[in-house]
Amino acid sequence: MKFDLLTTFLEVSRTLHFRIASENLFITQSAVSARIKLLEDDLGVLLFDRSHKHLKLTMEGHRLIKHANELLFMWQKTKHDVGIVEHDAQQLAIGSMNSIWDIVLQGWLQKIHRNLDGVSLFTSTYSPVELRKNVINRTVDIAFLFEPPFVEDLVTDKVATVPLHLVTTDRKHMKELKLDNYIMVDYGESVNTLHMREFQGAPPAKHFMSQPRIALNYILQAGGSAHLPRQMTFEHVEANNLFVVESAPVYHREIFAVYLAKSQKTEVIKQAIGLFPHLAV
Repeated sequence: MKFDLLTTFLEVSRTLHFRIASENLFITQSAVSARIKLLEDDLGVLLFDRSHKHLKLTMEGHRLIKHANELLFMWQKTKHDVGIVEHDAQQLAIGSMNSIWDIVLQGWLQKIHRNLDGVSLFTSTYSPVELRKNVINRTVDIAFLFEPPFVEDLVTDKVATVPLHLVTTDRKHMKELKLDNYIMVDYGESVNTLHMREFQGAPPAKHFMSQPRIALNYILQAGGSAHLPRQMTFEHVEANNLFVVESAPVYHREIFAVYLAKSQKTEVIKQAIGLFPHLAV
């Protein structure tokens, strides 16, 4: 199967419009139609319902999206892995949940770059379930999760404990526990459950966001409050753009690195994990 067929399919599934997809892919609309038809012929199913005014994905089309993304990812990873052999480098595939990247991993990637010359990084973002599966099937070398998996074949190392402080853009709320325009950030099930218990009588969250960086940028512009990592808010607190609500509970979130016990890359994985300071962030 040609990978350009899958790329074209994913673009059409995203835009649900042949013309817009063709413009985004820099090919003609007839080429887009021909690729989709060829892919449908190869699979023996219809991927799009063309009987209505607007294009719609069929059930088979919806199912193909996940597989197409996985196949394209593996192809990119394969090209990267094969290509770096010529440069005597070793690929290290890092996978993480969305919300962990900004908290601890950005600085850690820089440490790998400075200290492990022979390592070529390949990073990706997954859900917790996908991360566990991808470590086991060797798609990901190191996964970062809030909830450690209890699987016999996996090694789990705690790499950070992150305090999450309630901050607000409203100075008046520094001394009072009031959740106005609260943004709920996804730090995993245990923190979400703890928050619901601590604030049973509070109004529901205004918005739900997967990444603390997005929540931070949002409240700085629109106002509001959120539980955010200390290192992410420090400069804004110092500049009086954000205020710590002293009476609010502080949550603590542990972050774990997970890798395959029998990985062929165990030595470089341990070297990379060893670059964490193992201190609260």
